[in-house]
Amino acid sequence: MDPLTSLARRYFSYRILAMQRYDAHFEQIQRDTLAFLVQRASNTEWGRAHDYSSIQSYEDFAARVPVGDYASHKPYILRMMEGERDVLWKGRVKYFATSSGTTSDNIKFIPVSYRGLHKCHMQGGHDVTASYLHTHPESEIAKGYSLILSGNFNPKYTTDKAKVGDVSAIMAASIPQFFRSVLHIVPDLEQAQISDINEKYDAIASSIADKRLVSVSGTPDWLLVLLRRTAEKAGAKSFGELWPHMEFFAHGGMSMMPYRPIYEREFAPRKITFIENYNASEGFFGVQTDTNDPSMLLMIDYDVFFEFIPMSEYGKSGARPIPLWEAETGVDYALLVSTSSGLWRYDIGDVVRFTRKAPYKFVIVGRTHQSINVWGEDLSVQQAEKALSDACAATGATVLEFAVAPLVHADSAAGRHQWLIEFEKRPADMAQFAAILERCVRAEDHDYEHFSVDAGGILQPLEVIEARRGLFYEWLDSKGKLGGQHKVPRLSGKRTQFEELLALN
Repeated sequence: MDPLTSLARRYFSYRILAMQRYDAHFEQIQRDTLAFLVQRASNTEWGRAHDYSSIQSYEDFAARVPVGDYASHKPYILRMMEGERDVLWKGRVKYFATSSGTTSDNIKFIPVSYRGLHKCHMQGGHDVTASYLHTHPESEIAKGYSLILSGNFNPKYTTDKAKVGDVSAIMAASIPQFFRSVLHIVPDLEQAQISDINEKYDAIASSIADKRLVSVSGTPDWLLVLLRRTAEKAGAKSFGELWPHMEFFAHGGMSMMPYRPIYEREFAPRKITFIENYNASEGFFGVQTDTNDPSMLLMIDYDVFFEFIPMSEYGKSGARPIPLWEAETGVDYALLVSTSSGLWRYDIGDVVRFTRKAPYKFVIVGRTHQSINVWGEDLSVQQAEKALSDACAATGATVLEFAVAPLVHADSAAGRHQWLIEFEKRPADMAQFAAILERCVRAEDHDYEHFSVDAGGILQPLEVIEARRGLFYEWLDSKGKLGGQHKVPRLSGKRTQFEELLALN
């Protein structure tokens, strides 16, 4: 057994013991987390305004602090970016992560304090490795190189008072040299911070082509671009030919569902382990600790206090958030977080569903505002991704990217969903694929079926439009959103971005 990997496994073992406490002590851990956050922020401007010094319980906290979002935090954040101290969190915050959930031009700046960076974001990265080593005793990851594909800092917004960029860039710049050495992390900081995306990927490709890669981490779309570029430069027929010792792929930021068949084929006959994590700009919230279970463990000791609003009440006056210990399985919840970076009861826009309790495990089921509900169909991102995956499995097709938008006929209220799909392997019969996709959508979304023309409604069968290769990449480039964690919103009730894509197509 590799001695360096054994050393790393022993080092990370303390985290396995900590995670095992989640089973029986989740309520106490979360109550202690809230008490710590409130105490540390009691002398900030926000803490004084909400009388944090008198808060003694969760009930006090819920009564004093309103549910917030970016709009309610923005005035404070902009002042923090000017170097003001003790605003939302104790001390000065110098890092700000740009939001990556959409490609909107209305950019958001999420504060990342020193403590939030190391006790939340970086801790999550450590725990991905800890969990993998714990469940894979045969691993020899320290004998090879670990590729972490990060985004960049944004020179447009970075000043001498604030460093602004993708949260992955902030994390990459903060990895201790010990871990860089033991896990042989690539690329180096100089390559990771190259601003031009094509120059950056060419430099990384040249440096990893002859390396013994054992793990990769990042978003599946941009990693696919990089790994393919590397394989082409090296003249390799597949990823497996170039990196036969690959062990695991840690991914997050978007669903792996459309990409997994591509990666499995590229790395065959090697069977690599896929590990999902939930690392948003606002914090690192979940790690998949059992690769036989698609749900993630909610990381409850990361300086994050969690609350949840049932989606059946979301947006309604008087909707009451609940703490973790009141949450139930099988219910869709909007996620609120309070963090050691200064977010308070912050609605991050994601919808989660618990699959078990003690410990709490969950799946991400969509976005609070990324769905289509024009005719009562209420199609979510998760439903769309699952339907597309099933249609691909039935036809042998594979997909690189897709977007869906409603088309309402000008002369009536009737209409249909249009699916713009960039295929890696197109189906033999596009009309048959559209019919199969329609059936798969109906199987996932019973509201869609209920409001379809077959059931007496006015929602007509969906239309599939084939996107040319590279379309979504080109569209992101036109928005200045290449690389990092940027992605195309897959579902939208409005057609603005969809029409831009059609025009490019």
